[in-house]
Formats: sequence, structure tokens, C-alpha cells
Amino acid sequence: MVVSLAKGQKVDLTKTNPGLTTIQVGLGWDINRYDGGQEFDLDAAAFLLDTNSKLTTDSDFIYYNNKANQNNSVVSSGDSLNGAGTGDDETILVDLTNVPDHIDSIALTVTIHEADVRNQNFGMVENSYIRIMNQQTGEELIRYDLGEDFSVETAIIVAKLYRHNGEWKFNAVGAGFQGGLEALCQNFGLNLQ
Repeated sequence: MVVSLAKGQKVDLTKTNPGLTTIQVGLGWDINRYDGGQEFDLDAAAFLLDTNSKLTTDSDFIYYNNKANQNNSVVSSGDSLNGAGTGDDETILVDLTNVPDHIDSIALTVTIHEADVRNQNFGMVENSYIRIMNQQTGEELIRYDLGEDFSVETAIIVAKLYRHNGEWKFNAVGAGFQGGLEALCQNFGLNLQ
């Protein structure tokens, strides 16, 4: 049974799904009909964070130019340039049993590529969601639909996977940022300059 969450809700991931070791994080979206005629390129990323919610190394920033961390416990499917079609537009695989011990949480994010140049924001995006699936069985476990709460934001922390008492949990964050990928990176202690 799929657990549907609202913004701010948290749920056990591994405790309620005994034996769960590998998950697929699927992110999807559509562009609304008032998009201004420009192509949209949304990018999913994962930030592997320490107990201070900061990156300890640049290689713990997983995105289209760095598709995996050092031990391949978090791997991106790469970049879908237009999000066309149905289903997940981008996916991230997480081997929960092999995430390095110094990683306390994994922030799952989406940004709009060149949003400032194209005058785009998440107010022009609809039907956006994140879902967690059991990689072995394909069963959808958790779903969080973002809704239409964003008007000027160009980057969103969609959710966080985090450790708590030896188990993994899921937090539906839904926090928006202006400033795109650069603002997100600064938030997590990575300077893109």
C-alpha cells in the first residue's frame, strides 16, 4: 500500500518495510500551458549530507555531471532534457545498506536549468511529485505530490531521506529557493565558483 504524504510529514521507510535495502527515487513533473513557449529542463539531484546538513566532499553532490558517489550507493539516471512522456522523468537509485556511515541524510532536489535566462520558475510547473519504490519488487511505497505552492522559486528541496535510530525515514520537505542550483549548493556548503 502506498503512503501518500503532505508537506512536512515524515514516515518510516525501512522499519515499516523489513528487508528493504535498495530504493528507486522517482521524480516527475509536467509543464503547464502558460509556460511562455520556452523549453524547460528540470534537473534532479541528491546531496549526501553530514549531521550538520552539509556536504563533506564535492563528490557527495549527485547530479547529471556526477552521476554517483564514490561507492556507488547513490546513482542518478542522468538528465531528461525535457521531461516528456509519462511516468518518472528522472530517477535516483539508493542502496540504503551501503550509504557511507558519515552520511546522516540525503536531500532530494529539483532545479530549473537556466531558469533566470529563460524567465522560468516552479509556478510554471505542475503535477510534480516524488515517489519511493522498492527497487527489488517495483512496489511504490511512498508518494509526495508537491502541489502548486511555488510561484517564484527556481529550486526545491523536495524531500529528505535520513537516518534515525538505525533506520531510514522519509521527510516530505517541499522547501523552495530562489537562485536555482547555486542557492541550493550554498545552502549545503558547496561553492560553485
